[in-house]
Amino acid sequence: MRIHHRLLMATPSSMGPTKGLRPAPLALLPPIPLYRRLFRAHRNHLPPEMRLLGDQYIKAEFRAHRDTENPVHIVGFLTEWQLYAQKLEGENWLGEKMEIGKIEKMSDQQLGQIYELMQAIRKKELDENES
Repeated sequence: MRIHHRLLMATPSSMGPTKGLRPAPLALLPPIPLYRRLFRAHRNHLPPEMRLLGDQYIKAEFRAHRDTENPVHIVGFLTEWQLYAQKLEGENWLGEKMEIGKIEKMSDQQLGQIYELMQAIRKKELDENES
């Protein structure tokens, strides 16, 4: 992922309007510091089984987007991960629902992944309730 210097200086107001009351990031973190921050947030705020899954997902996503050169995609990618880190560190993410707008923008493959994740979570909850 090639980051351009002007993207590092991007602020939420320069990236366009935001919807809702979610906290706006102060500045867009470069990829490596953000990557480290995400692992630190997982280590400090997630139970071990969720941490393992989350760490694997972060690694896979950052590797998949490593060679992205489109500045719009880079800004969107880094912004969403930074918002995720902020929510995780604030611990107000439990029980939160996804925004309808984000779901509508997802591809069929992404919706399939979300559905599989939902099934895995429900299966785990059923197994825990039976024990």
